[in-house]
Amino acid sequence: MAFLQLKPIPIKDRNSMIFVAMGRIDVRDGAFVVIDEVNGERMHIPVGSVVCILLEPGTRISHAAVKLAATTDTLLIWVGEAGVRLYSVGQPGGARSDKLLYQAKLALDETLRLKVVRKMFELRFGEVAPERRSVDQLRGIEGARVRKTYALLAKQYNVEWKGRRYDAKDWQAGDIINQCISAATSCLYGVTEAAILAAGYAPAIGFLHSGKPLSFVYDIADIIKFDTVVPAAFKVASKRPKQPDREVRIACREAFRKDRTLQRLIPLIEEVLSAGEITPPKPYEDAQPPALPEPESIGDDGHRTN
Repeated sequence: MAFLQLKPIPIKDRNSMIFVAMGRIDVRDGAFVVIDEVNGERMHIPVGSVVCILLEPGTRISHAAVKLAATTDTLLIWVGEAGVRLYSVGQPGGARSDKLLYQAKLALDETLRLKVVRKMFELRFGEVAPERRSVDQLRGIEGARVRKTYALLAKQYNVEWKGRRYDAKDWQAGDIINQCISAATSCLYGVTEAAILAAGYAPAIGFLHSGKPLSFVYDIADIIKFDTVVPAAFKVASKRPKQPDREVRIACREAFRKDRTLQRLIPLIEEVLSAGEITPPKPYEDAQPPALPEPESIGDDGHRTN
């Protein structure tokens, strides 16, 4: 039988994310399945049409399943309870050196970095950032507006609000609204990281955030989180659900679909970085070209063509 060459589907045409817990993931008859070993049941997952699969405690996954996810450029993320802790990530595809150098140049030059941060501020708040402000000053302005936005949402949804307080080591220790916000932002971080990798950039090279593996993820996600997942979290919390993390995930998937979040993410990343007003660095004149030219792909720039 001839081998069928799989081609990755662009991020904008995929579903957002799936959480899997307490099951064994394997490949059966060429399909990605979750097997319930207690009841003997199987659930198929359309792996190639999902941006990321978040694996919670109690999940086991086979080598064949990891290989199939890599082939279809679906991001696998090993997370803690409710997805609020990240343990490991399987990168879908590969970063492009030209885009990595471009991103690093913007982050290392203070003038260019300030331009990018100002663009983030503009996209987040719908107005031009104040003139003659440093990155630290813009961060302070942003923080004050974020606290005010949380308070307004709490009043709108009639939710008791004592501030953004949570313990990353003990998710249950937080009140319901903080549990909902943590679960909601973890959903957004997953699809944002997948988009950054698919676009060929590095999640760790941030502009407002730094020093963490997901610094750029936080930068991009913060731009849209108050338009998407945070209102969804407050809406769920107002109903005081028994399973807030599950209800929030469902609400986030609906918010991603309604707001067409996946269609916005990669153009948003490019728009943010273009604020630096520089062109990506060209290869060195004596650089060695690829031994095997990359074939055309329908996937995004960072997706491997296999």
